[in-house]
Amino acid sequence: MSSSVPTQAFREEKDSLGSVQVPATAYYGAQTARAVENYPISGIHAHPQLIRAIGMVKRAAAEANLELALLDESRARAIIEAANEVIDGRWNSEFVVDVFQAGAGVSFHMNANEVIANRANEILGAPIGSYKHVHPNDHVNYGQSTNDVFPTSMRVATLLNLETLYPVLDALTATFQAKANEFDGVMKSGRTHMQDAVPIRLGQEFAAYGLAIERAHVSIAHAADSLRALGLGGSAVGTGINTHPNYRARAIDHLSRIADQQLSPADDMRWAMQSNACMAEVSGSLRSLSLEVIRISNDLRLLSSGPNTGFAEIHLPSLQPGSSIMPGKINPVIPELAAMVSFQVLGNDTAVAYAVQAGQLELNVMMPTMAYNVLQSITVLANMLHQFDTRCVAGITANVNRCQQYAESTVSLATALNPYIGYARAAEIVKESVATGESIIALARKRQLLSEEEIAEILDPKRMTEPQMPLEAAKQRDKSVS
Repeated sequence: MSSSVPTQAFREEKDSLGSVQVPATAYYGAQTARAVENYPISGIHAHPQLIRAIGMVKRAAAEANLELALLDESRARAIIEAANEVIDGRWNSEFVVDVFQAGAGVSFHMNANEVIANRANEILGAPIGSYKHVHPNDHVNYGQSTNDVFPTSMRVATLLNLETLYPVLDALTATFQAKANEFDGVMKSGRTHMQDAVPIRLGQEFAAYGLAIERAHVSIAHAADSLRALGLGGSAVGTGINTHPNYRARAIDHLSRIADQQLSPADDMRWAMQSNACMAEVSGSLRSLSLEVIRISNDLRLLSSGPNTGFAEIHLPSLQPGSSIMPGKINPVIPELAAMVSFQVLGNDTAVAYAVQAGQLELNVMMPTMAYNVLQSITVLANMLHQFDTRCVAGITANVNRCQQYAESTVSLATALNPYIGYARAAEIVKESVATGESIIALARKRQLLSEEEIAEILDPKRMTEPQMPLEAAKQRDKSVS
């Protein structure tokens, strides 16, 4: 018994190379269909923010061309309505071109032109694929080129996507600060070179983590400002060929309003088309954030190592069983996730760097990989850092007794003795402490190097976590003041 498999219906479209079979119900057209056949690479399609951004660019261009009487009212209104639907995400499934495609993003751009044109024709009462009223190139793309539309869309998409990252960074900074306040009284040993160092408060460590995230936020926002100068209106090579003299300024004004972003025409359209250094700058700032996240996540894994044979100074939330063979084992899964996502961002930044330097003369054709990698970096960082905040940092608790034990046991307590007995004698005490296991405080008392009052003051770990004058100098100061 044979079973029949329904075959997909197609329509025939023509482009400059000839006839193309396009799925009958698809809003995309011939050039998109060719790209689908040519680039079956990753199965990954354009980021939703890039689709949204190119819809904004197409709407802004149509509004400018309508004002300048370069498009008639009915066509322009249909294009604007169709572009709004793209902005709203209604046709995301129609953007089928792989992220790895021909240079400059021509295929993605034509995907947008064809979807908007077919939807505009449908709005005007014509069947999709007919282009009876609205043509992808002649009308949707009027006065435009991939060479100014794609970089503009890429920049706007990056600005829009960064808006999802900023509140996550703010929230994580606040959580670290809250933990800094909660742990402010928890004494522990500092460590440098992975060896005992002078005491530090656990809250001080967490406050520094919060500041690292806050500073990264500032750096990213500063880098993002470089995206705001646009080459839209530069057309093919940045000279503005086939555009109205007033089109550029009007289109960017409309785009600023539509995207709710402060955008402006670039000082030189040729520069804006040749250089994508702004994408490297943003990607580099995301790299710096990732380096900080890797460092902090590694610290949290060390501080929580144990529970019996590691540092065990903090407890991370228990989220899932950690082993298929070792009962009761709990792993630091979110810090591990944070590191792996950050590694991906470092790799993305390398790809962006290579792409940014690969331009020749009037155009850099490697923009699709810049867009894909930067937008992916922002998305995975925003998603990961939200989990890092809410499912890890917010639930950290301190092992106060273990921390206090380390604070009192660190041999670097001897550092506080330097102003009183000298570095050499203090070093001798450290050696004896390491050899015998006796604490620095016990040895100072045993050798009668200091009075009980001095021991209490000098070797108080909390006193050692803030700038303090040596005790005798402080007394002399107080006498002179009185």
